[in-house]
This record gives sequence, C-alpha cells and structure tokens, in this order.
Amino acid sequence: MKLYRDYADYLAERFPCKMQKLTVNAHFSCPNRDGSIGYGGCSYCNNNSFSPAIEGNSITQQLINSRQFFAHKYPNMRYIAYFQSYTNTHAPIDRLLDLYNEALSVDGVDAIIIGTRPDCISAHLLDALAEINRHHRVIIEYGAESSHDSTLQLVNRCHSWQCVVDAVEMTKQRGIDVGLHFIIGLPGENTEMIMQTVDAINHVKPDTVKFHQLQLIRNTRLAQQVENGEIEIPRFSVEQYINLCCDIIHRIDPSIAIERFVSQAPDNLLIYPRWGLKNYQFTNLLNNALLNNS
Repeated sequence: MKLYRDYADYLAERFPCKMQKLTVNAHFSCPNRDGSIGYGGCSYCNNNSFSPAIEGNSITQQLINSRQFFAHKYPNMRYIAYFQSYTNTHAPIDRLLDLYNEALSVDGVDAIIIGTRPDCISAHLLDALAEINRHHRVIIEYGAESSHDSTLQLVNRCHSWQCVVDAVEMTKQRGIDVGLHFIIGLPGENTEMIMQTVDAINHVKPDTVKFHQLQLIRNTRLAQQVENGEIEIPRFSVEQYINLCCDIIHRIDPSIAIERFVSQAPDNLLIYPRWGLKNYQFTNLLNNALLNNS
C-alpha cells in the first residue's frame, strides 16, 4: 500500500533504471555570506552539518570516486550528479555551464541536480539549462524554507516567498523539474503557519519537496540566540513530529513527490533534536503511523 508519492516514484517515472545521487562539491560560496545580498548567512546554517566529506578536487574525480563505491555492488546503476553545498548557481554562467557539463561527461552520469537559492537564478541561466535538459535531465532544487516572509526575515534568508514563486514559475516554463526545500519548526512558526506553507506549496506545485526538522547546530547564530534566550524554537518529541508529518501528507497535493521528512546533522554539531533515530527508522515509524490512521 502506497502511503504517499515518494522520491522513488518520481525517479521511476523519469529514468528507465535505478538511479543514485552522487554529491559533488563545486566549492561555491553563498550570496548571503559574501555580501552579494547579505552577510552572515541564514541564522540556522552551518554548511558543515549537511555537506558530506568528498574525496577529490575536480568534479570528475569526485564523481569517479563516488561511483566506484556503488559500482561494485550495483554494476548496472546509473547516476545523478548532485551539486549540493552552498549556492550552486552563484558564479559566472560560463563557469557554471563548464562544471555542469563536466559532471554530465562522466561515464554513467545521466542527470544533474542543482541546489540553489530562488534569488540566485536568471532567465539567461535557465535558458542555458533548458538546452542541456533536452539531452540530460536537469533538476533544480530551491531552498525555500518557509512561505512566511516574517520567518524568512527572522532567520536572515534575505529573500521573500514571492521570490520562490517567481523562480519556480520561470523554471517550470522552461520544462525543467523543480524541487523545493522546507524546514519544519523554524522560530516563530506554529502548526497553523506550517500548514499554510503546505497550502502555498500546493499552489506553486513543484515536482518534488523536501522537509526536515529544524536542527539546532553548534556555531550558528540561531544556537547563540536560543542560548541567550533571544529566540525560542519549537521542541517536538518524535511522536509530535510524526503526527505533524502525517498532517502534512494528508494536506499536500498527492502529485508532489515527498523526498524526505528528516535530516541528520553530524553528532558533534547537533544540539537539538537528539531523537536517536536513523532516517530509515524514522520513516518506518511514520509509515506505521500513517497505516494506523488510514
């Protein structure tokens, strides 16, 4: 029994075989850190908390090294190069296209995912990506985090929800698949606001969506604000968060594929929540809850 449309469903509709994402680090910066649009970055962000250690300096070598890890056990696997760390459209277009095409030239790589911000995209770049998309699938993932401008301002995102709406529309107009990323439990948000964000997601209708719980990470401004009592954040138990995820599933447009509901920062960086669950264990608990409530 399928409980919701997941990422495997999405991939199966677009590729003829099993696909594995291979994360690459193109050593970009972020416009919210280097002064292009702001300084300091998002208050919750420590990029080390979600950027895996990757061997190799060049995109090609990184992909070859990662591919070797899977190729021995899954010789027929094909791959998607995932540009994840920081803002992967934050460079001159010629350099960006060189890096994307380098990834796609590696044997076995059939597609690319570009993680970026909605305020760091242009019609010119999207036109170029649409041309690549004619031969190799291109997927763009925009960090949206919330549909509430008050929240985005509080965590120093330096963009509005309308910016997300505009970026999604521009991307979909060119036939490029769109994913959105959201954080559940940002400061100042209650359950009603979270559900309003789900309604906003339904309105823009991306192809995929990622959710994860707010993780309070060491060496971030948010961690300091919480420690100083300047800001309060929701403190979900596992059961409360699972119930919230069930509500999201029941409310979201069933055509939108949900890639995940949790993420796991390295133990030495994570302050909260410390649920002691692996991602697959959480997913099993969530699926059981959905079955029990169906």
